[in-house]
Amino acid sequence: MLDTDNNGSGRLPLVTLVPNLVTILGLCFGLTSIRFTFADQFHFAAGLLILAALVDGLDGLLARRLNASSPFGAELDSLSDFVCFGVAPALMVYHFGLERLAGMGWLAALFFAICCCLRLARFNVAAKAETSDGKSFTGVPAPAGAMLGIFPVTLYLAGFADLRDMQILIAIWVVFVGAMMIARFSTISLKAMRVDRDNVVYVLLGAALIIGLMLTRIWLFHVCATVIYLAILGWGLVRRRA
Repeated sequence: MLDTDNNGSGRLPLVTLVPNLVTILGLCFGLTSIRFTFADQFHFAAGLLILAALVDGLDGLLARRLNASSPFGAELDSLSDFVCFGVAPALMVYHFGLERLAGMGWLAALFFAICCCLRLARFNVAAKAETSDGKSFTGVPAPAGAMLGIFPVTLYLAGFADLRDMQILIAIWVVFVGAMMIARFSTISLKAMRVDRDNVVYVLLGAALIIGLMLTRIWLFHVCATVIYLAILGWGLVRRRA
């Protein structure tokens, strides 16, 4: 149940509900994405998943800022993440480019969704045991995994490539991304990143350019962000092995 206030009256300050409302908003984005997927409106479906990923970063931040963290909110967030970043992208990629593979395509989609579920379960256990330092993740986080998973869709929407005649390649990609979510290697967390005071202006300028690209060329932004993220992952793995 939701936590009560300090006097035990069973009433909650309205502000403490804000993070949960944001989580529910993200869940609505994910569920509506599924609707647009099966209406073959992939631009809306993918756009809503990107919005869900952006919203996912807000609920935890708001909970900390408003001192509104609760076990209920944590469980709600995890369930929402599974729908938005496990079920919705798996169904999107399946309907987009795996249906003609019949059972094999569905197995690839199932593998992705189950890997996301396992990733979230492992994260929840680590959070409760307080074994995570918050400076890195173990494996690719669920939102990032979802954004990687829908890469074949956004490649098509950006006009770069239509991979729907290369179902085997899409299936391999989906399985690869799912495996990265449950892998044991460390990936960087934005919380661990620090900016030199002398470079703040440049960082803000870069952020403005990124936001502008998101607002004007969202699919190009997604493709570029995916390639950059993969490059960062590869660089991190090479550096750890060196």
